[in-house]
Amino acid sequence: MRRAKLPMFLTALTAVLAGAGVALMGSAAQAAPAAPAAKSKCTTDAKLVPTCGVLWGGAAGGFTSKPRDLEHKNWEKLSGRTATIFHTYHKGDEPFPTKAEIAMTQDPAKPRVLLLNWKIAYGSNWAAVAAGKQDKRIDTFAKRIKAYDKKVFLVLNHEPENDVKPRKGSGMQAKDFAAMYRHTIQRLRAQGADNVVNVLAYMGNEKWMAQSWWKDLYPGDDVIDWIGLDSYVSVEKGYYHYGAFGDLLDRKPKNGGLGFYDWATTKHASKPLMIAEWGGYHRIGKTGDKAAVYNSVLSQLAKRPAIKAIVHFDTKHDDQGNRDISIDSTKASLAAFQKLAANPIFNVKIG
Repeated sequence: MRRAKLPMFLTALTAVLAGAGVALMGSAAQAAPAAPAAKSKCTTDAKLVPTCGVLWGGAAGGFTSKPRDLEHKNWEKLSGRTATIFHTYHKGDEPFPTKAEIAMTQDPAKPRVLLLNWKIAYGSNWAAVAAGKQDKRIDTFAKRIKAYDKKVFLVLNHEPENDVKPRKGSGMQAKDFAAMYRHTIQRLRAQGADNVVNVLAYMGNEKWMAQSWWKDLYPGDDVIDWIGLDSYVSVEKGYYHYGAFGDLLDRKPKNGGLGFYDWATTKHASKPLMIAEWGGYHRIGKTGDKAAVYNSVLSQLAKRPAIKAIVHFDTKHDDQGNRDISIDSTKASLAAFQKLAANPIFNVKIG
């Protein structure tokens, strides 16, 4: 919709207020719901928690054969901001961080921190890892990450709910995940890998939260640095998980109980939260505008101070091949995302 031209003094006033997140609608000024702007000297502490503001991150190039580092850079250009958190994925004995990943954190003009996602039990199971049968794998990683000598985020087996096999003896029960997590983190610490900041990344899906075993996934506050969430919303009205940014944070178990954000901040109040994957999607061939999702982010962050990092997952098609989670599926979507990315709340320097 084309706006009526504003008088000169209101135009000037709009420009002044824009940096503070205030928009003028017609001739009346209204404060748009927005997260408070980050201070100019926001930095991170020993656990990579921002002293103010929110860390901004991205994962691009998923489900393609394209190099993740190049796709990340292309996504940064498209969005208009350096994605401070660079999210990559590994499994089993893959050697990482890779040379390309390390290089991404050595650019002084575009400072970044790695978010390394590791399916440590690949080719094995959680119970075997907990029993020490993959200690060589853990120790090899510990040696590499100590040599890297920079702070990194580490996710162990993201979205574990989807991999649980509740059958006794499967080696993949929820309690086996918790034991695997404890063993791995404790062994990394014992090896002196104190530059590792771990993130337990849930799916937060109401189906899984309703399972009797869901609570058994948590390995204990003493071995958790951050609690993460991978969650998405549809922009197709009436389609599965249609909603705005707040909807992906509030999903509740169908049999009753707390929504994810309330669960995390009530049961584990000392832990910072990371939205380790998020995005708005529509089915391929059913193009929809994602602007409403992006426009809702800042107001939700203002209401939810425990969220200290958000990492957008960008792909033209998901693992099922039928959902578009890209930021540029429409011009309006991209413009809204660029506006979000430009907000000063994300001006956080890695300490």
